[in-house]
Amino acid sequence: MSNPNVPASIGIIMDGNRRWAKERGVPTLQGHRAGLAKLKEVTRWAFEAGVGTIYYYAFSTENWNRAAEEVSYLIELFSRAIQNEFDELKTEGIRVRFIGDLARFPESLQKAAAKLQEETKENKKGTLALCISYGSRAEVVTAVNSLLVQGLETVTEESLRKALWSGDLPDPDLIIRTSGEKRLSNFLMYQAAYSELAFTDTKWPDFSKEELYAIFEDYASRERRRGK
Repeated sequence: MSNPNVPASIGIIMDGNRRWAKERGVPTLQGHRAGLAKLKEVTRWAFEAGVGTIYYYAFSTENWNRAAEEVSYLIELFSRAIQNEFDELKTEGIRVRFIGDLARFPESLQKAAAKLQEETKENKKGTLALCISYGSRAEVVTAVNSLLVQGLETVTEESLRKALWSGDLPDPDLIIRTSGEKRLSNFLMYQAAYSELAFTDTKWPDFSKEELYAIFEDYASRERRRGK
């Protein structure tokens, strides 16, 4: 797909893994595995279309309150993806970033994430930003506290934006949420000030290339005035 109006940066709220599994009468954990497979597919489709940066909302600060079995499985899934399954993305020239309060994860996961970030930092095909243990409010509070430690007398929009966990990445032009919910749920709220929003009833594991590109076509038809 070649379209000059494809968003340069997108955010995706990958919703519906558990409902997808329930509909099929399979364990919730199988839904999360299907969700990871879909993430890799969508990443390739988006970069193929011309997207430069993708933020994925994979695990929120609130998700820590889920059942212990599910949280443990997700941590294991992230660890396996970082250490093994993302290798193919690395060899394809994709830069991987991790955004969130990673200090809450086991040290082994933190080290693996740091290693993958370092190994892919020069990759140019596109940036995959995985938001794990992420919440927009926590991100802003952390940024403000870091600026206070620096002794700044005045905080500007520019200094605050740079202090965010995603400070070196562009704001999303478009945010997509699957599975029918129509809210941001504490995802990139500061960065999304002028983002276009797209919602679909499709559950994340069923999200298709055709639907992604249809959303891009709709995005291209919108007039983005940014308050002007």
